[in-house]
Amino acid sequence: MTRIAYLLTQDSGGPVDVTVRLAAALAKTDSAEVRVFGPRPRRGAELVDPYFEEILVPRKGDVRAARLARAALRTWRPDVVHAQDRRSGLVSAGLATTGTKIVHTYHGVPDDVEEPWFRGVRGAAPPPAYTRAVLAADAAVARVVHRTVVPAREMGRFLRDRLYVPPHRMTHIDNCVDVGAANPPAGPVRKLVFVGLLVERKGLLTLLDALETTMPEDATLTVVGDGPQRMQAEGRVSRRNLGDRVRFLGFRSDVPELLLEHDALVLPSTMEQQPLVVAEAMAAGKPVIATDTGGVADMLGVPGADLPRPGDVAALAARLRDLFADPDPAGTGEKLAIRARERFTAEVCARRHLDLYRKLTSGR
Repeated sequence: MTRIAYLLTQDSGGPVDVTVRLAAALAKTDSAEVRVFGPRPRRGAELVDPYFEEILVPRKGDVRAARLARAALRTWRPDVVHAQDRRSGLVSAGLATTGTKIVHTYHGVPDDVEEPWFRGVRGAAPPPAYTRAVLAADAAVARVVHRTVVPAREMGRFLRDRLYVPPHRMTHIDNCVDVGAANPPAGPVRKLVFVGLLVERKGLLTLLDALETTMPEDATLTVVGDGPQRMQAEGRVSRRNLGDRVRFLGFRSDVPELLLEHDALVLPSTMEQQPLVVAEAMAAGKPVIATDTGGVADMLGVPGADLPRPGDVAALAARLRDLFADPDPAGTGEKLAIRARERFTAEVCARRHLDLYRKLTSGR
């Protein structure tokens, strides 16, 4: 039986949600013994409480906390330590010479890395010097750990072409989400939902601009999430003809349930890797309007050219107009639900991770 330690330094966010589902799925098998180290997750903690140990590394430069975290991991004597966020990758890299196999999932680049530079577009503006230093540290960690998992193939290309990480040190494994019964829209799409941090890269203001000219009188938008752009977004809604058709819910822990209650998801981000909310919406049987960023086109099974470019209000408005006029959105939702069950269930994710762990511990 393989002993697997998952290391987190955050209590919420995509990496935490993936870790909870992955660890819970592996714990149900007779092939792995699992323990999760880190702060107690804000969502889904009950799934990992039986094999959870709290350790805290609140800051990158907290040397004492990092040393204590490594000591806790060594005491448990895992075969594999799987770090699931950037800070935990730095902590776990210090164990790479102890005989334990170290895996790090690279969930995303810093927020100020823009899509053109990420994709290697000639002449694209590079990120600031501090961000380039963070990326240099990411590259160093990827060379020290035994394997870096990339949820989106586009991220693998970035690590190879921009950070010069050897391809044989990377493995592509999709993220996982809760997959229950799908609920495709029963009629024309009228209830849109946006889920994400209210920050510039999530594109909420672009969405509001696009909806101003396309939103039917009987349509609504629910904004789930919070952040520094909320006040600006609420002000834009009040000044324009969107009226009371847009509501802001703030942070919510029941996102899968909210997706089931709506007709379609819209995520006009300027930068993503493999957003969990897109996989969750697919699993719920909902049509998805998203921009061509990261691995979104691959998730939806469409050419990137068929998706609006980030920041293109006119193209996003055209896609929204088509969505509102679609006479059979349920057909699209059903196809996406099938695709989600093939790729994004916790069981599929656990099986692929376990295969990777076995290869590493057997020396292959």
